[in-house]
Amino acid sequence: MTKKATFLFFFPSTKDASVIAQSLSPEIKHKIPKSNVRFSVDKKTLTMTIESEEISSLRAACNSYLRWIQTALSVKQLV
Repeated sequence: MTKKATFLFFFPSTKDASVIAQSLSPEIKHKIPKSNVRFSVDKKTLTMTIESEEISSLRAACNSYLRWIQTALSVKQLV
């Protein structure tokens, strides 16, 4: 049975949502083992969906991507 987690991030502009999604594209290409990750941007909303067969893999992928998003947001504030 596939486990799934979906996160919605709301940004002040479409550009902000796109910048964060683009900054994570290298991580999506290198894939976390045993997980499938999808990002989509709709106006000011970034949606991240993570799926995995194992709950431990899902948790690990969620933790990694959430940390990377936090890092991208921190860098964006500094620039």
